[in-house]
Amino acid sequence: MAMRSSFLPRVRLPGESWVWFTAVGLTLGLAMILGLLGLVLVEGLKAFWPRRVVEIKLRPAGGEGEPTVIVGERVRDRVKAGPARPARAGGRPAREWQLFIGNKDVHGQSFRYVDVADILEVRQPQGIVRFERTEYGPLLAYPVALLRPGMEPLEAGHPAFFSTLDEWLQEARQRRREIRQLEKREIGRINREIESINLELRKLEARPPEALPAATPWQSLTNRLAGLEAAYQKLAAKARELRRLQDRDQLVCRLPDGRERHVPIGRILSWYAPNDLGGWGRLKVFGARVWEFLSEEPREANTEGGIFPAIFGTFVMTVLMSLAVTPFGVVAAVYLREYARQGWFTRAVRIAVNNLAGVPSIVFGVFGLGFFVYLLGGQVDRWFFADRLPTPTFGTGGLLWASLTLALMTVPVVVVATEEALAAVPRSVREGSLACGASRWQTIQRVVLPAAAPGILTGLILAMARGAGEVAPLMLVGVVKLAPELPINTTFPYIHLDQKFMHLGFHIYDLGFQSPDSDAAQPMVFATTLFLLGLVIGLNLAAIGIRNHLRRKYATGAF
Repeated sequence: MAMRSSFLPRVRLPGESWVWFTAVGLTLGLAMILGLLGLVLVEGLKAFWPRRVVEIKLRPAGGEGEPTVIVGERVRDRVKAGPARPARAGGRPAREWQLFIGNKDVHGQSFRYVDVADILEVRQPQGIVRFERTEYGPLLAYPVALLRPGMEPLEAGHPAFFSTLDEWLQEARQRRREIRQLEKREIGRINREIESINLELRKLEARPPEALPAATPWQSLTNRLAGLEAAYQKLAAKARELRRLQDRDQLVCRLPDGRERHVPIGRILSWYAPNDLGGWGRLKVFGARVWEFLSEEPREANTEGGIFPAIFGTFVMTVLMSLAVTPFGVVAAVYLREYARQGWFTRAVRIAVNNLAGVPSIVFGVFGLGFFVYLLGGQVDRWFFADRLPTPTFGTGGLLWASLTLALMTVPVVVVATEEALAAVPRSVREGSLACGASRWQTIQRVVLPAAAPGILTGLILAMARGAGEVAPLMLVGVVKLAPELPINTTFPYIHLDQKFMHLGFHIYDLGFQSPDSDAAQPMVFATTLFLLGLVIGLNLAAIGIRNHLRRKYATGAF
């Protein structure tokens, strides 16, 4: 019997083919997701890894004359676009290299394509240095000398050349910080005081003579204004002197084509010799570039520098959005689940909430622009900032309106998640609390809400993750391409809710679709996308961790 049973025909269960079809679909979906994450991870990290610089000799046009020499970093190797011709007799498609040649102020462009079939020789020259600059992008050149008035030129072959260069760069960084301190804080504070006094003077001018007070403060305001203007001129002169010192010291370098160039030390941020670095040196440069990316401001149309203002703006907006959405979402869910009579009205509200979750985000942006910005913001300006009109204060896009717009967009997520978490609390827990003499509110506050906290926090963090990645509504209610001034600073009232801000999602959109140099912006696109994905994944992992912790904390036998 045992022998015969092993040859029994296999019984095919109903729906088994659909199970396999679903498994294949899930596998393909996971493979696509992992492939996308892998692409972003590799390309994002490549943006910080120091590449070797190659020197390429190209066959002269027509086969006559001297070979053309090009120096740059090899970015990618691809099949040549356009009508393909064989690279060799084997009939392989023609290929080309994309080179980052730098020196945009010299060449007018940062990238160049080279036909592989025209390459005669490739080598890695020693001694070439990549200088990161405040403008015109990196400079690839051979250092020649350092110049300072009243000092003998220091040649590149001198043992103290690079240590002296580092000292001068440190001095330039210190002067750059002093200039920023003067212009952003001290001169900015004086400008705000001058603006305030001018507003007071305009108020006095607008009042009729009989309505003026007996002791008109006109003269005292005028004297204060004159003192502030004198202080402004003094600080402006100091800033001009610091900028002159930034251009005093010069680096003499030789470009790959043989020309010499003088570059002010104040316009150089850092340097490294890519072909002379070992493994540890390349890791140090990699770490320094990652830190610069996370801590510095953007430059060169956002294609270089860092994304710190975008990180900070995204963080502040997400926090304000969470503070606005949490009480409304939780209170609405508690009312619908615990207090409202279950009938046609509550069913209609739930349907409306579910439908609201499916509304395109751009619709919320248009609503936020019309309701928050134009209606509420315009009314606030008329009530409290009438003296500044027609220049709007809150009647234009800003941090507050962007946060409220995203809070309105994510309310359905919090309401649905909170309701489901409240429904998951067993009825016996409520009845036991009421039987012990607790009121309905005490039962909800001390028993139901703590037990539902894991689900509530999961919904909140999912809403935060969605808000952190939204772009379309923010384009209408406050986000801008460049806003290096942070919305939170040491200037009263410290949190500037009317200020425009930068956002990681819009930063990616701007780099990918609005950048004047798409090739230069591509590494920054992948790097910013990698950070944003890491932020969203981190929020979701935090939600899972908090949910599991609270679930263990409030677990009881009734569950």
